[in-house]
Amino acid sequence: MGDIIVLLTDRGRRALFAGFLNLRALVSPVAFGVTGAVFDDEGRVLLVKQTYMPGWRLPGGAIGRGEHPDSAVMRELAEEVGLSGGAASLFGFYAGRSGLVTHLVALYRVTGATIAFRPNWEVRDILFADPAAPPPDTAAATLRRLKELSGAEKRSQVW
Repeated sequence: MGDIIVLLTDRGRRALFAGFLNLRALVSPVAFGVTGAVFDDEGRVLLVKQTYMPGWRLPGGAIGRGEHPDSAVMRELAEEVGLSGGAASLFGFYAGRSGLVTHLVALYRVTGATIAFRPNWEVRDILFADPAAPPPDTAAATLRRLKELSGAEKRSQVW
């Protein structure tokens, strides 16, 4: 088998490797998403009420095929909450499971942005909350991330 791989052209090796990755994805799928902790000038954090999940959460979404996470977080936030401008800095990577899928999430801290929200098919409402006193129906994972962002808890590797 090793001799066959050596005889393949660069293009053939790339195709073989791409085929391997596609097969592996069927057996062990991974979803990669981004989430943004958007802070306003008063230090409050933006939380969203999604149409398909209960509780207040940090906004975010999926990374497009071949898209860099830095670009994906700004695109997702623009689509979901009307974000414009600002700067995003990577805060951390998290892993979790959703059924058979491994879910990886890149969390960004976003500052200096403006929000022009309009309810849409993904997000029905938003609010800026004190990270130390979020609304009572805030999702558990969001509560953990807010504590990590403030330095009140050690950063976890699990979403």
